[in-house]
Amino acid sequence: MSIPLQHLTHTIDRLFADNKGLLAMDESSTTCNRRFSALGIPVSEKYRRAWRELIITTPGLNDAIGGVILHDETVYQSQTNGKTFLHTLADAGILFGVKVDQGLRPFALHADEQITEGLDGLPECLRHYAALGATFAKWRAVIHIYNGKPSAACILANAHALARYAAMCQEAGLVPVVESEVLMDGAHTIAHCQEISEQVLRTVFQELNQQNVLLEGLILKPNMVLPGAAYPACVELQEVVQASISCLLRAVPAAVPVIAFLSGGQSGDLASSRLNAINLFRQDHSLPWKLTFSFARAIQYPALNIWRGVPDKVEDAQDALYRRALDNQLACRSQYVDTGIFADADVAVNQ
Repeated sequence: MSIPLQHLTHTIDRLFADNKGLLAMDESSTTCNRRFSALGIPVSEKYRRAWRELIITTPGLNDAIGGVILHDETVYQSQTNGKTFLHTLADAGILFGVKVDQGLRPFALHADEQITEGLDGLPECLRHYAALGATFAKWRAVIHIYNGKPSAACILANAHALARYAAMCQEAGLVPVVESEVLMDGAHTIAHCQEISEQVLRTVFQELNQQNVLLEGLILKPNMVLPGAAYPACVELQEVVQASISCLLRAVPAAVPVIAFLSGGQSGDLASSRLNAINLFRQDHSLPWKLTFSFARAIQYPALNIWRGVPDKVEDAQDALYRRALDNQLACRSQYVDTGIFADADVAVNQ
């Protein structure tokens, strides 16, 4: 079946109108529970549902967020008043997509490397979510830099899986979010991160072309080019801008309409500041893509730190979530100013 390109581009235009971005709230139950435990929040479906209700009912969230990425559990949850989350999002004019990969597995015969799985049964899964109203989906490939890793085989296998997923998405009428994340873990230099990021992206687009994926009908979700979290020296803002833009210019075709950066463990303030600087560069140079955000922790963490499972803290937490989302919209407009208001909350962003 062939899906008209216009259908896919219409979805992309709606998602990112008026410098909006994506809010990733697709953490697995295991990841969500780990973050709850670190903050003393009870670990249960009841509290996961309450946290997600807090997010999607945040007043004005649609001012800065065009779409949210959900986990399968969240798709079927409802507010305490019985209204489904999907209806709540629809009434707010926020589109939803679903994380459809099944997570990381050891990569056979390649010690300490991983591949993302979930292709079996994926076409039926995508059609099911589309019938529920989803307009896009997400698949995340993870690349580690350490001890001579990643191998070419690991990069190719993950790129091939991403491309097959993207083709299945477009066949089902969904926009694929193609996430290839080179992790910040390690002590590598920014130059080494750029080298690996370019290699990964080149391989991803080779595989996308092999699978006949329409580049104009996808969203790329890459990492910014950064040194490893354990790298001993500070990195200047302009180094991140130059390395990230150079990487994209060398590896990403101009046909791609939107690049929505992941935050990848950066603090919220750093992620916003770097996105702002990248868009300042874009103002003065001819770049073919819209540059925006698809952040998770960098938007959520101040609110989660305030809420901590306490009902009386919901409004304060929603205010923090809204302000952090708005900060990133401002960064897309090159108008973000770091006030330091969330500095304390950002300290624990990597938990």
